[in-house]
Amino acid sequence: MVGKMAENDLWTKDRERDFFTKSLEIATPEQLFYVSKDGNYYAYWPKKYKGVKTTLQSRNAFIGAYTEKWSQEVLNKIARELNFYAVRNAICEELELTKASPADVVISKTNSVFQESEDIIAIFEVKMSILWNWELLKNNSGYSLRCLGDYKTHQGTPGLLRSDSMLKAIGKSISVRIASLKSARIPIIILGNTPVAKSYYIKADNLRSYGIIQGFWSLNPYPLDNNGENIKSTDRQGFIRFDSFYEFKNQLLTILKEKEIFFAGMKTKKALGRVIEIANKEDTYEEKAEKMLSLMRD
Repeated sequence: MVGKMAENDLWTKDRERDFFTKSLEIATPEQLFYVSKDGNYYAYWPKKYKGVKTTLQSRNAFIGAYTEKWSQEVLNKIARELNFYAVRNAICEELELTKASPADVVISKTNSVFQESEDIIAIFEVKMSILWNWELLKNNSGYSLRCLGDYKTHQGTPGLLRSDSMLKAIGKSISVRIASLKSARIPIIILGNTPVAKSYYIKADNLRSYGIIQGFWSLNPYPLDNNGENIKSTDRQGFIRFDSFYEFKNQLLTILKEKEIFFAGMKTKKALGRVIEIANKEDTYEEKAEKMLSLMRD
């Protein structure tokens, strides 16, 4: 259902137009748009709209499928360079990635939906939405779309700006981290197409510093019209907005090549000091780290 991706294309207004165009081939306008009392079709209620408002849940499945498929295509361009695969709806019971709650996309050594933890290179959760407001116009030849403005012109809260989207992403990431020690070497990245809310700046940085999530990444270079001001990254890069495919690719390759390890625990200073003393007797930095991680888990 996703249209052909331009060589360096990230998320754009045209991507949203493509979503609606393709979705209208299999869905009714009422499944994709809010309908006002006077019969207008809106992607979101405009800021100045004062009429009766209804809720719209049916679009979620369509935009979820579209953005996950699109993200898979973007990631696969990078994965194939490494002889890996980008796999959608991946299941790995050991990491509590089940049929009911699979990974949106993984980069893996194998091209199977059913994954072993040893084969998973990185896990991606996709939290994307329609950003701009669109009006669907009916005409003799069918439909046309008119963009009414960016997310500051409507009443919706899209993507990573939604607290519930952030909390779901955080909760799932923690579930993977505590499911098995084998998750410790696997980066977890949240892909979005909006900034994060200011209330999550410090949280996003802390989650990255603690190693639970390696980043909340926006693949939308221009989420606001007329180059409106929006955050490029938080202080410690828990959130990053990518302005080109190559910037995104380089950041991802850096994370994949660094091979970082997640660790966590609570010990007394005395116990922690003993761990450090024992680990320090090993010869190399890598051996010291392995010994420390082993002792921390005891």
